[in-house]
Amino acid sequence: MSAHGSKRKIETECRIFNKTWTAKYLFTEVKGKAVCLVCGVQVAVFKDYNLNRHYVTKHEEKYKNLSEQERARESDSLLAKLQNQQGLFTKCCTSRDAAVKTNYVISHKIARKSKPFSDGEFIKECLLDSAALICPEKKGAFENVPLSRRTVTRRVEDIAGNLELQLKNRAVSFDYFSLALDESCDVRDTAQLLIFIRGISTDFKITEELAAMQSMKGTTTGSDLFTEVNACLDKLELKWDKLAGVTTDGCPNLTGKNVGLLKRMQDKVKEMNPEQKLTFLHCIIHQEVLCKSVLKMNHVVDVVTKTVNFIRARALNHREFVSLLEESETEHCDIGYHTAVRWLSLGKVLKSFWDLRKEIHEFCVKKGKDIPQLTDADWIADLGFAVDVTALMNELNVKLQCRGLFVHGMYSAVKAFMRKLQLLSSQMKDNILTHLPTLKEATKSADHLDKYSSMLEALHGEFSRRFQDFKTVESEMHMVSSPFTCSVENAQSDVQMELIDLQSDTLLAEHFRSVSLLDFYSSLKEENFPHMRRHAQKILVLFGSTYVCEQTFSVMKFNKSRYRSSITDDHLSAVLRISTSDIQPDFNALVQAQSRLDFSH
Repeated sequence: MSAHGSKRKIETECRIFNKTWTAKYLFTEVKGKAVCLVCGVQVAVFKDYNLNRHYVTKHEEKYKNLSEQERARESDSLLAKLQNQQGLFTKCCTSRDAAVKTNYVISHKIARKSKPFSDGEFIKECLLDSAALICPEKKGAFENVPLSRRTVTRRVEDIAGNLELQLKNRAVSFDYFSLALDESCDVRDTAQLLIFIRGISTDFKITEELAAMQSMKGTTTGSDLFTEVNACLDKLELKWDKLAGVTTDGCPNLTGKNVGLLKRMQDKVKEMNPEQKLTFLHCIIHQEVLCKSVLKMNHVVDVVTKTVNFIRARALNHREFVSLLEESETEHCDIGYHTAVRWLSLGKVLKSFWDLRKEIHEFCVKKGKDIPQLTDADWIADLGFAVDVTALMNELNVKLQCRGLFVHGMYSAVKAFMRKLQLLSSQMKDNILTHLPTLKEATKSADHLDKYSSMLEALHGEFSRRFQDFKTVESEMHMVSSPFTCSVENAQSDVQMELIDLQSDTLLAEHFRSVSLLDFYSSLKEENFPHMRRHAQKILVLFGSTYVCEQTFSVMKFNKSRYRSSITDDHLSAVLRISTSDIQPDFNALVQAQSRLDFSH
């Protein structure tokens, strides 16, 4: 004992295990502790007295008559036995963890591909049969992989929970975030509200994930929807004052002026920060589809749909029509249905109908089906115009569906389309149909062109009317996407000085041309361009459309179909989270958690 009366600490004595103790006392060292080879008792302190006392009191009677050589052989035998047991334990743990991880990986793929949970049993059969043929000695390892329906269900729940936890951890670093909201009913008529979140961090890393699928059993008023959105943000621990914008499909319970969800969200934000402004956008793709109603092409679409249904609805008619196309050696081998809910199908059906109009007319005449429009020059001209215009709109639609587009890129595509409409309208007045090849082929005179020119002008007007919400943030979008060419005078007052500094820096201008928009704004120093960075974050985080919701509803209807309607809302939510997530599950953490759970039981 020291002068101060404190006790000696064992770790400060630097004791080491003496190898002679193995034969003398039948002890060995395992992970810094002395372990008895006979009974497995651990002695924490490497001290001759402690080991001798254990040996004398517990085992001396049994081993005292052994010679030195016999004692050495006995200690070697006991040591080999212990090492073999340790090896088997380590191998067992490794093998078990590998089986559990395999189970998680396969369950993740089952959910991501929207397969039934019971498919795990079929996959295991395939694994075992394959192992028996390729590596029979490893078949036992595959038999240890649990893939029953119940197990896969639990694993899917675990994976979805892990992804939600990772999203929650990322949400802590969001400077701003925006939401995309849409609501639809599943096969059981349960209203499902999808809430997608896009967040941006200080270093301009963007995270876009499904925040929640909220099942609504009762009414779906603006108040009900607000309650669900508020619960979702609370669960992710997100603050309302970081909300930059909301994008919806424009339905009344979402956008109602007095009691809609957006009104309640605006009130909530103002309550916390009166100066904060939310950007509300109506899905750009949804609006683009609605614009085509001003063309008034029903007299064309109805005839096309009726004729296609006559051919396709009856099996005999369909077979005979396909045979006719084979004989004619046409480019098309069939003609498809037009589905109203599929935005791109109308243009494709109109185009194939145009290409096959002679064969269709021949077939209908042969079948005694009178379709007078097929010989009407005015109607054929209207069909040609419809084919060209829907092709242009489909081209725009496909551009707007591309992944990774920012809101300013989507609006630029819409503005380019509107300029094309103006060009086509003015050229048509001069009888120039260079960019409308089908109409050029369909019409032999300029009598109809004034009518078509007016229709294009009406379409342009409808686009201008419907995209007012994007127009309100156009100058800010332009400042973010083209900071070196935008007007300083038209910029917001808080960024004007920073914008002048930016536009005067030739090195930054060169850097802007060579890197992505996110990398460029991330490289701007916070102390020099704080307001520019903040404005960029608010624009880059906005959703331009709710297309991600539409895609997820397709996945939902595939998973919860009339053949699989019993899947619970919680399991459906888990599957949708897994199938839409860009975050990789932490399989190692899941395996460790499962191992701790198994050990505790």
